Amino acid sequence: MQDFETRRVVMVDTQVRPNDVTKFPIIEAMLNVPRESYVPDSLREVAYLGENLELAPGRVLLEPRIFSKLLDALNITATDLVLDLGCGYGYSSAVIAHLAEAVVAVEEDPLAKQAEATLGAAEVDNIAVVHNVLEQGAPQHGPFDAIIIEGAVEEVPTAIIDSLKEGGRIGAVFMENNLGIARIGTKTDGVVNWRDVFNAAAPVLEGFRKVKSFSL
Repeated sequence: MQDFETRRVVMVDTQVRPNDVTKFPIIEAMLNVPRESYVPDSLREVAYLGENLELAPGRVLLEPRIFSKLLDALNITATDLVLDLGCGYGYSSAVIAHLAEAVVAVEEDPLAKQAEATLGAAEVDNIAVVHNVLEQGAPQHGPFDAIIIEGAVEEVPTAIIDSLKEGGRIGAVFMENNLGIARIGTKTDGVVNWRDVFNAAAPVLEGFRKVKSFSL
């Protein structure tokens, strides 16, 4: 059985680099953050598989390809304040913490308590875990230079868009009729303009579904 450090190298070499993710800070972060520490004990042995891993009902740790390509497209820099929505056990925030000045990780209980404990044990000092419903975000800590959503959406709530800084970037996977596409949005004059970047799929987060309209 391979050790986890070897598995991290294999993950980067087979799931990250071949998908055109070549920015050194992303590669370095994914080689150094122990993904197996940020999943339930029952999933440690499969932590490096190229698939979304279920952390709780309707909640997943995004597969390395999707996550790394979103990070690559968001182009997070060392001066950025980043909102990580739905951080799960904290893996995504731990990786982003290597790239950004600071990370605000929003999660709902009981996952929020797990993220706080795991990140605390890892002694990552530039992450603040906020216990809140995901669709409300953490407006008290914004505005944010970049926002990443760790799961799929049908639409992004106004509260999240409002917390994005003018000129800021947001990344999410949009699901439409079982088809998914990752998009990056840039906020200009108060409006987010989206562009498609790659195909992807994940469960749609509660609070990020389109409100169905009824007509007589």
